[in-house]
Amino acid sequence: MSGQRSIVIGGGAFAGLALALALRQGLGAEVAVIVADPALAVRPSRDSRATAIVAACRRLFGALGVWGDIASTAQPILDMVVTDSRLEDAMRPVFLTFAGHVEPGEPFAHMVENRYLIDALVARAEAHGIDLRATAVASYDANADGVDVRLADGSVINASLLVAADGARSRLRERAGIATHGWEYDQSGIVVTVGHERDHQGRAEEHFLPAGPFAILPLTGNRSSLVWTEKRGEATRITALGEAEFLAELEQRFGLHLGEIKVLDKPRSFPLGYFVARSFIAERLALVGDAAHVIHPIAGQGLNMGLKDVAALAEVVVDAARLGIDLGQSDVLESYQRWRRFDTMAMGLATNSLNLLFSNKSTLLRTVRDIGLGLVDRAPPLKEMFIRQAAGLSGEVPRLLKGEAL
Repeated sequence: MSGQRSIVIGGGAFAGLALALALRQGLGAEVAVIVADPALAVRPSRDSRATAIVAACRRLFGALGVWGDIASTAQPILDMVVTDSRLEDAMRPVFLTFAGHVEPGEPFAHMVENRYLIDALVARAEAHGIDLRATAVASYDANADGVDVRLADGSVINASLLVAADGARSRLRERAGIATHGWEYDQSGIVVTVGHERDHQGRAEEHFLPAGPFAILPLTGNRSSLVWTEKRGEATRITALGEAEFLAELEQRFGLHLGEIKVLDKPRSFPLGYFVARSFIAERLALVGDAAHVIHPIAGQGLNMGLKDVAALAEVVVDAARLGIDLGQSDVLESYQRWRRFDTMAMGLATNSLNLLFSNKSTLLRTVRDIGLGLVDRAPPLKEMFIRQAAGLSGEVPRLLKGEAL
C-alpha cells in the first residue's frame, strides 16, 4: 500500500461519513482520509428527520462499529401493511402484509432518527483519526498522476481519489461535466413527526392514495415519522396551514387507529424527482449517494442505495490497495460503476413505475393493482423475494452489506 495518497470525500452526511469509516477500516492509517463539509461545524446535528435503514445497511453500520452506538434509539419495523384507497373512503382494506424479518430475530428495517446517526458517525470518525474539515471542496484538478483538491479555506490536498458525496445538487458532479437524466414529478413529499396515544407495535403502514403514498413509519415511544406525498401545489397549501387546519388534514389521512395524534415538529415539504448521473465516475472522481442518483421515496430506498454505493466503492478501493494498484485509476473506478449502475437504474425505474401505477385516480388501474397486491400476499415465496430485495440482500452483495469487515 506504499505510495498511496490521500482520499478526499466532499460531503459529510451519511454516505460520506460511512465511506470514510469503511476506507479507514480497510486501508488502515497509512492512507489519510479527509471529509470536507461545512455542515460538520454544526454539533450536535439538528436534523429532525428519520430514515428507514434496511437490514443490509444495518449490517454495514454493525461492521463499521456504529450500530451499537445508536441501537437503543432505533425502532425495528416488525410488520408492514399496504392499503389502497381513496381519501374519502371510510374503510382502508389491507391488500398486502409483510412480517418484518429477513432472518430469525433480524427485522428487515429499522427507523433511525437522522441526528443520532450523524452524531454517532462523526464521533466514530473522530475516534478513528479521520480528518474532518468544516469547509467545502472549492475546486479540483485531476490528471493521470493524482488529483489536487482545493478546499474553500485555501488548503490544497494532493490525493489519489476524490469522492463526490455532496448531494443531489452536487457541485463536484457539475464541475466534472457529468450530465444527469431524469425528470421532476408534480409531487412534493411532506415530512413530519407525530405523537399518538396508542403503541404502534413496530408496524409501518403505507396507504396508497390518489395523490401518492402516505407512509406511517414507527419511531421509539408513541411516535411515528410521516412521509406524505401530494401534488406540489397542494403540498404548498397544506404546509402553510395553521396548526389546527394542518392537524385536520393530517387526521383525514392518518385515521384514528392509534388514538389522538399531535404534531411534534414543523412539517416541511421537498420536491420529488428522479434522476441518475450519466456516469458515476470521471477522472479520479467517484459519485456516491444523491450525487449519483435520486429516486422517488415510494419504496424508502434512497438512502439505502447510497449506502450500497459506499459498500461497493470501499470494497473495490480496498481490494485495489491490497494489490498495490493506484486507488484512483480508471479501471478501479470502472469496477465500481459496473457494480452499481445497473442496480441503480433498475431500482429507479421500479420506483418510477410504482409511482405511476399508484399515484392516480384510475378505477381500472386501482382494480388491477389491488388484484396484484392480493396475489402477492397469497404467495409466500414471492413475498420473501420482495422482502429480501427491500432489505438489500439480493444480487451481488458487497461484504459490508453482509456484515463482514473489509
